[in-house]
Amino acid sequence: MDGMKTTDLDYDLPDDRIAQSPLENRSQSRLLVVDRRIGQWQDRCFTDLSEILRADDVLVLNNTRVLPAKFHLRRQTGGLIEGLWLTGSIDGQWEVLLRSADRLRINEVLHFEGDSEHREVTVLERCERGRYRLSIQPTDAPETILDRVGRVPLPHYIKRADNHEEPSDRHHYQTVYASQSGAVAAPTAGLHFDLDLLDRLRAQGITVLELTLHVGMGTFTPIEAEDLKDHVMHSEAYEIAPPIWDQITRARSEGRRIVAVGTTTTRVLETVARTGHNSGATNLFVYPPYPFRCIDALITNFHLPRSTLLAMIYAFGGIDLMRRVYAHAVSERYRFYSYGDAMLIV
Repeated sequence: MDGMKTTDLDYDLPDDRIAQSPLENRSQSRLLVVDRRIGQWQDRCFTDLSEILRADDVLVLNNTRVLPAKFHLRRQTGGLIEGLWLTGSIDGQWEVLLRSADRLRINEVLHFEGDSEHREVTVLERCERGRYRLSIQPTDAPETILDRVGRVPLPHYIKRADNHEEPSDRHHYQTVYASQSGAVAAPTAGLHFDLDLLDRLRAQGITVLELTLHVGMGTFTPIEAEDLKDHVMHSEAYEIAPPIWDQITRARSEGRRIVAVGTTTTRVLETVARTGHNSGATNLFVYPPYPFRCIDALITNFHLPRSTLLAMIYAFGGIDLMRRVYAHAVSERYRFYSYGDAMLIV
């Protein structure tokens, strides 16, 4: 479908369908199983995945770890500025997004709110769209500093009193297999897995593999262009070990299904299939029509209107079918977005 409009990604969603809190037992979420071949679906439970997947399937997970990337900076005048860590390294050079920071001056020194180390945070450069480059001294690994001064970077549609995280957020807004620090948003399709379910899948003969894509703030950025082809896609760092990619290509040659857990995993697999590069940064924008080269099935949450994530779902599941599926999910009171329910498209 050429010339797809951004308005084609609209749908109506009552506010009460947006999940505000995680389930206590993450694998007890609902699972809408969609068969693309026959255009039909079933209402199941996520724990049924062990019955639904085939013994020779290859399940691919994104093992990125979400950092507590939101923080506050205190000015010398006493004012507070909210920030979001974007990138940084142990040398103390960070790129961040700051809100209501127009009055900040270059070389101004601030301090993290709640930092017992009293680090000095110096403004080095004002960049575009609210981004700033900062110097942190004394320095440390970003994850070490953020673990002390940061909080969970929940999406804007999850509301918390006084913007304070709930104790459960640190645990639930993280996959149980997260190991590689660097994300500012969770790969939400993976939030439904617990260790027991993963063990049962492996015991059935299902191969479970991991890759890394550090989810950035762009994942929640709505498409502003009128036509999807004119949207400039954000870039995210990824890596998949060559032996893992070899297993995936061998499985495909054997006719086994590659089941991607989430749109982030899909971006990596499709990027490597197209470019042959096992690491780097990807700005791949998947929207209809798109010839998928690697994945055969997709586990995903329900996504925001006018989002690049929904565009990918339309490309994989089919526009008309996905519209009907989303309408069904709304009418059957599925829970939407990051803390919501899941869908398996086969």
